[in-house]
Amino acid sequence: MRKSLLYLSLIFAILSSCTPRPALDETKTLTIMTHDSFAVSESVIDSFEVEHDVKLQFLEIGDTGTAVNKAILSKGNPLADIFYGVDNTFLSRALNEGIFESYQSPLLDDIDPVFVLDKSLQALPVDFGDVCLNYQKTYFEERELSPPDSLEDLIDPEYKDLLTVQNPATSSPGLAFLMTTISYFGEDGYLDYWNSLVKNQVNIVNDWETAYYAAFTQAGGTDPIVVSYGSSPPFEVLFSDEPLDDAPTAAVTSPGTCFRQIEFAGILKGTDNRDLAEKWIDYMLSPAFQEDIPLNMYVFPVNKNAILDETFQKYLDVPEITADLSPSDISENREKWISDWTETILR
Repeated sequence: MRKSLLYLSLIFAILSSCTPRPALDETKTLTIMTHDSFAVSESVIDSFEVEHDVKLQFLEIGDTGTAVNKAILSKGNPLADIFYGVDNTFLSRALNEGIFESYQSPLLDDIDPVFVLDKSLQALPVDFGDVCLNYQKTYFEERELSPPDSLEDLIDPEYKDLLTVQNPATSSPGLAFLMTTISYFGEDGYLDYWNSLVKNQVNIVNDWETAYYAAFTQAGGTDPIVVSYGSSPPFEVLFSDEPLDDAPTAAVTSPGTCFRQIEFAGILKGTDNRDLAEKWIDYMLSPAFQEDIPLNMYVFPVNKNAILDETFQKYLDVPEITADLSPSDISENREKWISDWTETILR
């Protein structure tokens, strides 16, 4: 009897050693595809990872246009679970290609409907920023010259050789300013306006950094007017080497003079992490993430419950009426507008 029990125990031990044991739970990875300008505080990332027992992986692809192209080329077999960073200049293209899955986040109740451009809720708004003319205050005060208040002012002889803009073929704010002029003067009039700018000796550079940090008088350049962002004046205060009582620059926010860029996030079609992807979208729309946006990406929250830093509240001037171009118009005409501008202005 004892030998039989010993024999059975030995067989059981052998079988037990051969039977696969359940694997320990592994932490899942959620991949978010973004443009190269994406930035968020480590504490914000850590908070989400701990709460949902997940590892976040950020896949930076390039500028917005490049990222959209990669998302389209990988449709059906996505490179990531979520794509953040498509803006209203590329939104229609992304939607027409069907790269996103629809998701009605409960956080949409806290977002101004003006930002919800996609009624199918495939791409949900995360942040916005306004591209506006900026000017150095002291330059105009010392010369007793009124700062510009409209696009027409820029072609007045008083403002000759005072403006730097960016090439719309190579610069995102440059493209935004081009679209502002198209919205303001119409497709039949915007090139005439640009010809007038050229006659008034506009300075055209390839990128925002050159315009703001080399050509702009605030940085030691020669031009007191530059195409930049509505957020630039408060950032001049925030990042000044010495405490400032007032912003040294200001943004022109008269009706129709600024172009509003809205950035969106969406769940990529074919993701294997739909549940976690929904949670990340909700998190991006929550105050915890939204309040972290301005000082990292220099854009602003769409959640009305997010609280801005006092400096933004004091010095940020948000335009009430921005350039009016629909995402579909932009998608259909963007390349033609750039080509026509290049042919007329640079050649």
